[in-house]
Amino acid sequence: MTGARPSAAEERRGGKRGGGGSLECAGMSGTAGRALAALLLLASVLSAALLAPGDSPEQGADSAPLGDLDKKKHVELKMDQALLLIHNELLGTSLTLYWNSEICYHCLPQALVNISRSGNPGKPSIAAVAVSTQHGSILQLNDTLEEREVCRLEYKFGEYGNYSLLVKRPSNGVNEIACDIAVNKNPVDSNLPVSIAFLIGLAVIIAVSFLRLLLSLDDFNNWISKAINSRETDRLINSELGSPSRADPLSGDTQPEVWRLSAPPPRLRCIDTFRGIALILMVFVNYGGGKYWYFKHASWNGLTVADLVFPWFVFIMGSSIFLSMTSILQRGYSKFKLLGKIAWRSFLLICIGIVIVNPNYCLGPLSWDKVRIPGVLQRLGITYFVVAMLELLFAKPVPENCASERSCSSLRDIVFSWPQWLFILMLESIWLSLTFFLPVPGCPTGYLGPGGIGDFGKYPNCTGGAAGYIDRVLLGDDHLYQHPSSAVLYHTKVAYDPEGILGTINSIVIACLGVQAGKILLYYKDQTKGILIRFTVWCCILGLISVALTKVSENEGFIPVNKNLWSISYVTALSSFAFFILLVLYPIVDVKGLWSGTPFFYPGMNSILVYVGHEVFKNYFPFQWKLEDSQSHKEHLTQNIVATTLWVLIAYILYKKKVFLKI
Repeated sequence: MTGARPSAAEERRGGKRGGGGSLECAGMSGTAGRALAALLLLASVLSAALLAPGDSPEQGADSAPLGDLDKKKHVELKMDQALLLIHNELLGTSLTLYWNSEICYHCLPQALVNISRSGNPGKPSIAAVAVSTQHGSILQLNDTLEEREVCRLEYKFGEYGNYSLLVKRPSNGVNEIACDIAVNKNPVDSNLPVSIAFLIGLAVIIAVSFLRLLLSLDDFNNWISKAINSRETDRLINSELGSPSRADPLSGDTQPEVWRLSAPPPRLRCIDTFRGIALILMVFVNYGGGKYWYFKHASWNGLTVADLVFPWFVFIMGSSIFLSMTSILQRGYSKFKLLGKIAWRSFLLICIGIVIVNPNYCLGPLSWDKVRIPGVLQRLGITYFVVAMLELLFAKPVPENCASERSCSSLRDIVFSWPQWLFILMLESIWLSLTFFLPVPGCPTGYLGPGGIGDFGKYPNCTGGAAGYIDRVLLGDDHLYQHPSSAVLYHTKVAYDPEGILGTINSIVIACLGVQAGKILLYYKDQTKGILIRFTVWCCILGLISVALTKVSENEGFIPVNKNLWSISYVTALSSFAFFILLVLYPIVDVKGLWSGTPFFYPGMNSILVYVGHEVFKNYFPFQWKLEDSQSHKEHLTQNIVATTLWVLIAYILYKKKVFLKI
C-alpha cells in the first residue's frame, strides 16, 4: 500500500526555525538531491574499485617453508585467522595446546592440537593449527601425560600471519621450559579496507557540504536556474503552489493546513534522520558488515556496533507513536477507530515477521513445527501495540497555551504521564522478579550467563537463565532462533532467542523512554533551550544508572549490559546514547537547519519498506554476488557497502516519487 508524503517544496514553507517558528527543516532541492544520488553511486563505485579483489595473501600452512612444516597436514586459513606452528624441542614430552579468547569470560580452555614429543635433539616435533585473530588469545601448553601446565602466555595474532611457538629448555642449564613466539610472516592489515571506506565517506560528506554551500550562493543558484529547462521550472513552481498530500496518520504525517488550524505537532526531521541512521546501520550489519567482529553482535555481555541499532529503532518508534497519536486525537479522530488501526498494524508487523522475514527458511521449506515465533518485527509489533495502547488509554490533551506560560509545571511531561510511568515500573518489576527469582531447573537462581563453556562449564544448558527457560517452556526449542551469537565463542548447545518473551518487557521500556523524548519535543516546542536541557538531564540520569548497574565493567557488574537478554542496563545505556543523539540532531537539523538529515532522512521515511526489502532481496543480485575470495574482508566490505548504498538510493527515489509503504 502506498501513500504520499509532504514534498520538499512543501516542507520549505515551514517558515522560520527556532523558538517560535515551525519545527520543520527544509529539504534539499531537486538539483542537490540528484547530485547527492550521483555522489552516493560514485562513492559505491569508488569503494568497489579501491577495495576490489586483488592478490590475496597465501593462506594456510603451505605458505610456510616446507622445512618448518615437516610435511605436516595442510591448514586452510579463513578470515580472522592466523597460522601457528608449535615447535616442541622437549625430548620425551608430548604436549597439548589449549586456547581461549580474552573476551570469553570464565571459559574452559579448548584443546586445539596435540604435539608429539621430539625424538632427536635439535629436531623438534612440529604441529600446525589455525588461531583466531579477532581478539587476544590465551595459550596454555600442558604435558599430555602428566596433565600439568608447562607454560602459559597471551598474544594478539594478526590476520593471515605466520607464527611459531618455540618450546624448549634454555641452554644455560636452568630446569625450566621457555615458550616464545616468533613471527615467520607478517600479518595483513585487516582494518585497512574500513579505513579506506571511511575516507571515501568523509570525501562524500565534504563534497555534499560544498555543493550545498554553492547552492546557497545567489550567483551560482541563478546560473543553475538558467540551465534548467522550462518544463522542469514549471514543475517546481507547481509543486510550490500545489495542495499538500495526505499522509498516513499512524506514521505521524499530517496535513500542514490542519496544523495551522488546530496546531497539532509538526513532523520533526531529526526523528526520521535518527530512524534512518539506525536503519542503515541495521542493513549494513545484517548484510555482514564486511565480516568484521565489531559489526557483529557481542557473544554475550558488552556492546558492538551491531548491538546499537535495534534499541535505537525501538526508541524512535516510541517518539513517533506519541507525536502521531497526539496529532490524530487533536483532529478529533475516534479512539475506537484508532484502536482498530493500532491492533491491525501490530498484527501485520507480527505476520510479516513470521511469514516473510523468518531466518528458519535457511533450514529449508518452512514448516509449522520449525517456524521461529519470536523475531525483530514480532517484537516491534508487540511493543508498538502496548505503548500505543498506553497512550490511547491515558494520554491527556496537550495544553495549547502551556508552552508559553511560565506558570505551567516544568515537569509537566512527566506529571501528565504518571499512569504510564506506573505501568512501566510494574513491568520492570516483573522483569526483575522473573530474572532473579524464578527457579530454573539445573541452574542457579538469577543466572545471567551464557552457559556452554562459560562459568568454567558448570552450567552448559543454562543459556540466558530465566529468559531462555521461559522461551523454551512456552514456545519450544524448535520455535526459537537456532544460531545465537553465544554459540560461536561459548559453544552453547541449547536454542536461545534474543527476541524472546522476557526481553520484550524491556523493549517496551525503551519505547516508553522514546515516548518521553517525543513529549519533551512537543510540550516544550517553543523552548529550544528547555528541550536541550531535558535531553541532557535524561542522558545523564540514564547514563548514571547504567554505571551503577554495571560498575563500569563488562562482566563484573550487578546487571551487565547484554543485548541477548535486553537487560535493564542495556536499555538505560542505549537510551542514554539515544537522548544524546537527539541532543545533537535536534538543534542541527530542526532548529538551525545546518543539515537536512541527508541521506539518512530518506530511508527513515520508508523504514518498513527498506527493512523488509533488504531482508527479502539480500541474496539477490546486485545486493549480493559471488566473490572471488570469500575469505577477504575487502571483498565482503565492498559488497556490503554497495548493497547498503543501493537501499539508500532506492529510498531516495521512492521519496521523490512520493511512494511509501504503509501498514
